Amino acid sequence: MQGTVDGFSYGVFTPIAAFVMACLGSALGLRCVTRSLRAAQSFKPGWLSLGAASIGCGIWTMHFIAMMGFQVRETPISHDVPLTVASLAVAVLVVGAGVFIVGYLGSAPAVLITAGVITGLGVAAMHYLGMAGLSLEGQLHYDTTIVTISVVIAVVAATAALWAAVSVRGFFPSLLASLIMGVAVTAMHYTGMAAISVHLAGGAPRTGASGDALPSIMFPMLLGPVVFLVLAGVVVMFDPLLILGDGEWNETPARKRETNRPELTDAPGGPGAARTMPGPPTWTGGGGTANRDTGTPPPEPPRSARW
Repeated sequence: MQGTVDGFSYGVFTPIAAFVMACLGSALGLRCVTRSLRAAQSFKPGWLSLGAASIGCGIWTMHFIAMMGFQVRETPISHDVPLTVASLAVAVLVVGAGVFIVGYLGSAPAVLITAGVITGLGVAAMHYLGMAGLSLEGQLHYDTTIVTISVVIAVVAATAALWAAVSVRGFFPSLLASLIMGVAVTAMHYTGMAAISVHLAGGAPRTGASGDALPSIMFPMLLGPVVFLVLAGVVVMFDPLLILGDGEWNETPARKRETNRPELTDAPGGPGAARTMPGPPTWTGGGGTANRDTGTPPPEPPRSARW
């Protein structure tokens, strides 16, 4: 018996909320990766890790908010918590692999393609691992062609996201890139969901969470990633580079010493002008000039040759 699949049991609320979370995670991740390119080497891994976790949590949160609207009318649905948590770990790790590759190796085409394929396949693995965590009275079957299309979308979206992370500068270009990434990731999810059909098993349905009770199970799992995204947003918003730009706070000690050298700041021409430092005192005598401190006599003037 074929089950009746409904991916929009809450109407447009779940797709819109899922899209917003995907855009939020993408925006935070882009900002963190961009910031890592201007940070000292000691801080670079931290910014890249924060960016990877932001993008991974955004994608995972998008997926499971969208899953809150998924139900099969003839059977209750529950989630396997270990597999669900494992899908979150997969999302963060594979995005981290791609982010670190482009963060350290640059945006050459070969580097971007390699990182994009790794990340895209990982995002697709996160999606289908999460789907494998569904428990219902029946079996899930997938249309191979549509699954392939969803994987291609994931790879293209991941490659574009990594390119934008190391190439896009400025607020509005980054905002546009985040919106495009949000659209791509959400489209990948719903394309993958369109590949699903449910073949119901015979007999009485197994006891599980119904479509109405599903949010009460998923809210606690979503709480952690959502809180992390909020905290990451606070870190990014209070980054001095975002607020102040390149200022004195970002100067290195060597640069400060160079700027504050007395001969550069006290010169008559102002900062940057050369300043003449006084030499040792001298005295003048009949035959020339000598140093008063050392008493060294001046050299005798050359005498004309006598024949």
